[in-house]
Amino acid sequence: MRLEEKIAIVTGGGSGIGRGISHRLAAEGAAVAVADLDLEVANHVAGEIMTNGGRAIGLQVDVRKQDAVQAMVDATVSAFGGIDILVNNAGVGKIIPFFETTEQDWDFMFDVNGKGVLFCSQAVAKVMIEQGRGGKIVNLASQAGRRGEALVLAYCASKACVISMTQTMALALAEHKINVNAVAPGIVDTPFWDEVDKQFAKLLNMEIGEPKRTFTKSIPLGRIEQPEDVAGAVSFLASSDADYITQQCLNVDGGNWPS
Repeated sequence: MRLEEKIAIVTGGGSGIGRGISHRLAAEGAAVAVADLDLEVANHVAGEIMTNGGRAIGLQVDVRKQDAVQAMVDATVSAFGGIDILVNNAGVGKIIPFFETTEQDWDFMFDVNGKGVLFCSQAVAKVMIEQGRGGKIVNLASQAGRRGEALVLAYCASKACVISMTQTMALALAEHKINVNAVAPGIVDTPFWDEVDKQFAKLLNMEIGEPKRTFTKSIPLGRIEQPEDVAGAVSFLASSDADYITQQCLNVDGGNWPS
């Protein structure tokens, strides 16, 4: 198990991609703090991991609030003795036409997707530096951060911000042997994408389910992405196999976007 004796935090770990990542890191041997705005789902995933023989705790966190983030970090250190891996998975998105995008929409997506990554990374990196054994930070970007999409301006911008932050943080933390990378998923079969499908269906005058089916047809590998596909890439970037990789954003989208 390549993450044996490592300690990880996964934000947004209670469902969807985050749940898949939490399970994969635990299966690779890591102790996992499953952090989520919804404490019930965080505890549920932590319970699943422990039932499978792993080590985990569930924590509640609002990544927009620095005091809540610090409490998450302190609780993880108290429970497991340190932190080696941070997965900034918590994120939000809305499908909104350009002229209907409000200041509130913009602030909501950038508060979670941007400030959340910053606050969590700052708090965890301080622990990693004090420990003196380096660490791994993996951010969840999106294919939407690679290109503009007409109905997704604020979300695209916020995920492009994640990619830029990944590059900057990698340079800032390199001297401390902390690797910072990102993963850019495509269309993932999760509750989040079920909601995105509904929003697209309403705006494009389609039946619910049709947008997801239509978008999936364009994927070269011929199927919709699963959380486990993302989790495998995250596990790699969190491991010693990726010790010489930093400042990168890895597309994990079935070939849906070429660069």
